[in-house]
Amino acid sequence: MKTTDDSFVEIQDVTKRFGSVLAVDQADLAIRRGEFFSLLGPSGCGKTTLLRLLAGFEAPTTGAIYIDGDEMSTVPAFRRPTSMVFQSYAIFPHLDVFNNVAFGLRGKGLSSPELKQKVHDALSGMKLDGFENRRANQLSGGQRQRVALARSLVTEPKLLLLDEPLGALDKKLREEMQIELRQLQQRVGITFVFVTHDQEEALTLSDRIAVMNEGQILQVATPHELYERPASRAVAEFIGQMNLLEVEVVDIEADSVTVSCPTLGENKVSVGSSSFRCGQRATLAVRPENLVLDTEVSEGTARVELKASAYYGNTTIYRVAVEGITGETIDISQQDYRGSTTPGTILWLRWDSANFLLLSE
Repeated sequence: MKTTDDSFVEIQDVTKRFGSVLAVDQADLAIRRGEFFSLLGPSGCGKTTLLRLLAGFEAPTTGAIYIDGDEMSTVPAFRRPTSMVFQSYAIFPHLDVFNNVAFGLRGKGLSSPELKQKVHDALSGMKLDGFENRRANQLSGGQRQRVALARSLVTEPKLLLLDEPLGALDKKLREEMQIELRQLQQRVGITFVFVTHDQEEALTLSDRIAVMNEGQILQVATPHELYERPASRAVAEFIGQMNLLEVEVVDIEADSVTVSCPTLGENKVSVGSSSFRCGQRATLAVRPENLVLDTEVSEGTARVELKASAYYGNTTIYRVAVEGITGETIDISQQDYRGSTTPGTILWLRWDSANFLLLSE
């Protein structure tokens, strides 16, 4: 098999078992050349196992993996056109920065001047000029991460695999390194496959994202598509904040479905090719930022009681319960609300059903 330019990495019907544990379940995936591709999901979902299968550290139980048209089943990890950056960075403490970066080049037949030039260029690209003689314990977390990236990139791999490489950094440094990592990928043009459980990180960095759960790939899409049009309840729950309300389908038209729920009454929701039927139970999804709290009643509002609020600086999250409905709350993300934030305050909730998404599962 030969992959196309649009399909640089292909994972075909790959399953991985560890005894009775099914870690990866019939994964099918095509990653494009030069793409920043993320595997996103909770701990234990199979994303790191899939990355290790690409690296050659694990062998598939069934299925096949191709990189740039070449089948990888019998190719050992050290002969694959890949390099991997681990969460712990795995910097050798007994070596200085220069020799850490040079480690993968040794044995490639390079002359001493050639090796020194390649290491210099790699360090310069990571803004580590002058760090050649430092040891790991003399580096900050961000600097260690850059050394690990330089060591991986200096060997000029076709595919760079990154296993939660920002997980050990504090929030501010993590956000800075996200920008640097994205700029680096765009500059070098290498295909990146990035593993993370952090949804915001995946949305910020990626060209496309595969959302995984329990060994399965639930959806592959761009960050915008995943956020705006999750394909299932499981994806909607994992990507960003989402209000999920149980509804019943009461009417079906060519391009819309009318649903009824105790909290928001009846609403007409636009759908594509509908497989819904009257009487079916479904899930109505709406983002907190697409709801509005008001202190005055107006047409199309619901009377609600404020239960709690949380200030996040750039926005505030308000949790409300529709009056007369117990056991269900709705979250609203709003910057310009100026009313009381005292729990028990009675307010009015406004919405536009154009922002609603109907999920069948």
